[in-house]
Amino acid sequence: MRALLTACLLLGLLGPACAQPGLPPATADCWPQQLTFPRVWVAYARCWPALASRLQAQHLDPARLEVFFRLIKTSRTLEVWARNHGEAAFRLLGGYPLAAVSGSLGPKRQAGDGQVPEGFYTIDRFQPRSAFHLALGLDYPTSDDLLAIGLGDPGGDIFLHGSNVTVGCLPLTDAGIDEVYLLAVAARAAGQASLAVHIFPFPLVDSELRQRAVNPNAAFWRGLVPGYAYFETHHTLAADPH
Repeated sequence: MRALLTACLLLGLLGPACAQPGLPPATADCWPQQLTFPRVWVAYARCWPALASRLQAQHLDPARLEVFFRLIKTSRTLEVWARNHGEAAFRLLGGYPLAAVSGSLGPKRQAGDGQVPEGFYTIDRFQPRSAFHLALGLDYPTSDDLLAIGLGDPGGDIFLHGSNVTVGCLPLTDAGIDEVYLLAVAARAAGQASLAVHIFPFPLVDSELRQRAVNPNAAFWRGLVPGYAYFETHHTLAADPH
């Protein structure tokens, strides 16, 4: 492992930076740091050659990679979009089916409700020693969540992770999270400071919203429409998705 890691560093294959909680983006060596963890190393050895080929096929440079993750709950698939730094539009790189689902359509509003959050989030933690193989943490609850929840307990620790069990997280199987985790590391190493994750209940188009017009969450869902529609139109993220 050390020999291959050294070779990668000498060849310039490993990017320079990976933020961890409490650290700015350029304070740690991302690939070298992550590859010290056995699960990440095994995932890299097994998955990265094929991932690199997929990136190359779409003219995506790992050294300039930016990624965006989107989940529409009714599709039960995490979409991974990618682009090179400096490009305007993301391209769909692939999809990863959820291995299990929890809760129902609607946002997370309290600890223990089993709900998957809905809204606009970012990845704020890399967890290479997760109880569920590998995991990427979301910054739930955001200020928007706390405003909606009020004085209640919002819960927390929402992750994209491996395995096939969930009580509010997004399990992708161990094989699925291996690839998603590596893409997140590559993007952070290439300098992407904010890795966005958008979660929607269903496609936020008029026909779907009309079907649920009397749902208690109807107003909340309409509030997500601008961010959803902007990405659908431009394949890039709005500065303020609200």
